[in-house]
Amino acid sequence: MSSRRIASSLLTTPAATTVSSVRFTQHTPKLCTSSSDPRHRFHQLSQHAPAPKVLITGGLGQLGRSLANVLKYMYGPDSVVLSDIARRPAGHDHLSPFCYINILDKTSVEAAVVNNNIDTLIHFSALLSAVGESNVPLALKVNGQGVENVLEVARTYNLKVFIPSTIGAFGPTTPRDGTPDITVQRPRTIYGVTKVYAELLGEYYFERFGTDFRSLRFPGVISDTNPGGGTTDYAIQIFYDAILKGSHECYLRPDTELPMVYDTDCMTSVIQLLLAPAEKLSLRTYNIQGFSFTPEQIAAVIRKRMPEFEMTYKVCPMRQKIADSWPRSLDDTNARHDWNWDPKYDLEKTADIMFELLTAKLLPPQPKLATL
Repeated sequence: MSSRRIASSLLTTPAATTVSSVRFTQHTPKLCTSSSDPRHRFHQLSQHAPAPKVLITGGLGQLGRSLANVLKYMYGPDSVVLSDIARRPAGHDHLSPFCYINILDKTSVEAAVVNNNIDTLIHFSALLSAVGESNVPLALKVNGQGVENVLEVARTYNLKVFIPSTIGAFGPTTPRDGTPDITVQRPRTIYGVTKVYAELLGEYYFERFGTDFRSLRFPGVISDTNPGGGTTDYAIQIFYDAILKGSHECYLRPDTELPMVYDTDCMTSVIQLLLAPAEKLSLRTYNIQGFSFTPEQIAAVIRKRMPEFEMTYKVCPMRQKIADSWPRSLDDTNARHDWNWDPKYDLEKTADIMFELLTAKLLPPQPKLATL
């Protein structure tokens, strides 16, 4: 994923050019090339407001690293503090600033906020769907108590707080096609149950204490980062396997349709929501939809680029049951209306960029032929 690409696209969207938020505004004069460039107007709006100072929990995961890269590009290298319960890998100085946080220890979250002058807290720490089912007690602690600690710190220190939700917050009694923002939510996984809890608790903190809580229900997120234990992760692993092995064994049925979003669009949605003026928001939690597909459809798209690619199926009953309880598509009308959500990547474009990124990442560079 290109941080420059995301930041530049954000600066040319209608939502970005009308933002007057004080605590989360753009400050990148090097991007403003002329007075006719829409980015120039955005820079003018930001000149009288400070750049945010953002703390990201779960910062070493798929979403944390991606978002940190974009925010650092937009606001400078010291604007984001990554945190995780895992230690920063040796030789990864680009992940600085970094601090250790146990999300179950509220004092460690408070210390990171106070010591780094944080005004925006992005909470990515969570056990995902398949991993959560294998360790329910831990998922209850991390996904439940962790949210409680984050919201209480946000209330105490008057922080803007973003906590993502998921399609897993819906269940088998939810309308599966064009699922609206407000509908039946009776999930059948501990991950989904804790995410509904996060949505409701965040909205309570907003109504009761005025805490600026914002959330998005992410579909499956496709990126070049290694999968992290979610039910939609096959949509990432399939590209790794295609490049390295020429085949993929899928744990879902060929006809299992699920909503997805490409990483660049996902990061854009987070920043757009954070930039949106409070008076524009009609909800605290929004759906976002990129595109939907089945395993057999993504396999066909890969075969256009690799005709020899082979797809086999070994259905995992647990993951299939989870997928069958989730929406096939989401209605994101409110996000489009309130803060101009407008995804740019479809399945074909996503496949192109995934092959480009993973080929460079996984395969050794071809030696150049000597010229006489």
